[in-house]
Amino acid sequence: MRSIWNGAISFGLVSIPIKLVNATENHSIHFRQIHLADGGRIRYRKVCELDEEEVSGGEIGKAYEDADGTMIPITDEDLAQLPLPTAKTIEIVAFVPADEIDPLQLDTAYYLSANGVPAAKPYTLLREALKRSNKVAVAKFALRGRERLGMLRVVDDVIAMHGLLWPDEIRAPEGVAPESDVTVRDAELDLADALMDTLGEVDMDSLHDDYREAVEELIAAKASGEAVEPSESQEPGGGKVIDLIAALESSVRAAKESRGEGQEDGEDEEAGAEGDMAEVHPIKKRAAKKTAARPKSTPKETGAKKSTASGSSTAGKTTQAQRKTTSSSAKKASGRSTTKSTAKSTAKSTARTATKSTAKSGGKTPAKGTKKTASAPRKRASA
Repeated sequence: MRSIWNGAISFGLVSIPIKLVNATENHSIHFRQIHLADGGRIRYRKVCELDEEEVSGGEIGKAYEDADGTMIPITDEDLAQLPLPTAKTIEIVAFVPADEIDPLQLDTAYYLSANGVPAAKPYTLLREALKRSNKVAVAKFALRGRERLGMLRVVDDVIAMHGLLWPDEIRAPEGVAPESDVTVRDAELDLADALMDTLGEVDMDSLHDDYREAVEELIAAKASGEAVEPSESQEPGGGKVIDLIAALESSVRAAKESRGEGQEDGEDEEAGAEGDMAEVHPIKKRAAKKTAARPKSTPKETGAKKSTASGSSTAGKTTQAQRKTTSSSAKKASGRSTTKSTAKSTAKSTARTATKSTAKSGGKTPAKGTKKTASAPRKRASA
């Protein structure tokens, strides 16, 4: 990495030669201004107001504008004559606990690199002293023509320096807090704690700029001549007044679902400790109508129950009727078979009698009356 400043750390009587290197970089996408009519780039030219002529960088100097508009020229030689002990030195003035530094003061971050082999020993000494003390060093340094305030701390095995704003550069938050008194209940705090616990920690390396990626994709699509389809517009979040308890409960539920976690036992009871603020779903009117219409069908259901209850007696009666029918059918069948057998035996005996009488009469054909007598039983039998 390229150094932007060379100097030394003044640690009491110890001097540590170092190089100052930017610890951060800006990945924002920068745009140029163009003329919409022909796409030509718009440039800013430095023109003198008096003669309206363009001037080069070598012809430009510094000046301070007074309240009445008067320009007071200030040269680099004027600034060089000012006493600035931190022009090439990072002067440590104190060691304090890290929590005494207000994060509002934090500005640009730098890495401090040991400049040369002789600087390795004192550099390591300062680094290990900061580690063991769990403190940070407050220092003054000069960069780009002005004196600044800095904080030195250890990051891995490197000493890092954060530029700090001066205390008088931090504005007081007057008129920023809500003017009206707001009371926060314990149930709301419990849900807020539950949401914080559910969201848990995050791997900072996994966070990235989604908007910048979308802009890069847009530029790539336009460069290749592809049609760019408008994305789904999202409604901007307005300051809607919502049920805070319901919003917190929904947030906890959504956070758990996104992490694939089930709801723990007893959490519903804790979340709904204040029942008057919980979300209530009223019973629909349709369900009420069904419940009211139910007694009309009760007699039918009762009759069905009675028929079911009397099923055993009915089944018994049916079985007895079936037995009677079966026995009468059996009697009729036996009577028919008895009549048939009687008719057959009568016919046989008649035939024998007729044969005997014919034999006695010398083989003469019997008279017509004999035939009638013999056939009479058959007619009765067939009847």
